Amino acid sequence: MDFQILISNLTNPTLLFFVLGILAYLLKSDLEIPASSSKFISLYLLFAIGFKGGQELSHSEFTREILYSILFGLFVSALIPLYTFFILKRKMSVSNAGAVAATYGSVSAVTFVSAVSFLESQQMTFGGHMVAVMAFMESPAIIVGVMLIMHYNDGNSHGKVRNIFHHAFTNGSVLLILGSLLIGLIADSKQAEGIKPFTTDIFKGFLAIFLLEMGMVTAKGFSSFRKYGVYLSVFALVVPAINGCLVAYFSSWVTHDIGNRFIFSILAASASYIAVPAAMRLAAPKADPGLFVPMALGLTFPFNITVGMPLYFAIIQYF
Repeated sequence: MDFQILISNLTNPTLLFFVLGILAYLLKSDLEIPASSSKFISLYLLFAIGFKGGQELSHSEFTREILYSILFGLFVSALIPLYTFFILKRKMSVSNAGAVAATYGSVSAVTFVSAVSFLESQQMTFGGHMVAVMAFMESPAIIVGVMLIMHYNDGNSHGKVRNIFHHAFTNGSVLLILGSLLIGLIADSKQAEGIKPFTTDIFKGFLAIFLLEMGMVTAKGFSSFRKYGVYLSVFALVVPAINGCLVAYFSSWVTHDIGNRFIFSILAASASYIAVPAAMRLAAPKADPGLFVPMALGLTFPFNITVGMPLYFAIIQYF
């Protein structure tokens, strides 16, 4: 691993604001981001990513690489919950195992945003179609997780298949990023220049504020997660790292672009803490959010933005 990249990532202002959020909670500070502001920033980040991705996509032709990338993303998102479910089922209930498996099969938009920032720090770009890949990867893991819960039903899942499928495909984050991608794709380039200062220039500032809040949320949730023991802590660090490393290598079958391969690896390594918890309220109401949310947000997310990104980037460069 290139330790200069690691040090650069650790001193990234957006990451430092994440650390500040953790410290604020540990010091019992009264610092807080208003809920309405937090929701607006979340929506803004998804909008900006989707719109910029659509604009990039509008300047390129639909190629086999784009098609294969989407199919590869869907395959990875469906495969991860399939194998992780059986690892987890040995230690916990079917509902919890399905919820955690879906969490790690789905993706984190915030981790994606951090990966984009990492690539920018390396003065590298990625294909606009990767935004679409990310959006498509939200749902398959949720669907597979729900199907596994229903198949191995232990009496804790009562969600109807139609409702779950509807929620998976119309989840707010998925709808916004796909909608923004479509608008960016069909929008006139000259007209789009008019909102570039909003979608590009202030992006990192909003990301820093968002990660400040994520730091506080992480520290708050981590204390409730500790009761589940070492096994799940190891899972939350080792499994994403394995997924990220494997996809960093095998993504070369789909594309040779370093930026695209890096995005693939971080998507495979990330874990959802927004879309999946919302879906699991319907599918597995007795699954414990105090388990899978802190796993994703308290362990996997910090690992990916500190150690994971430089690790996956180094693997891609080596192969």
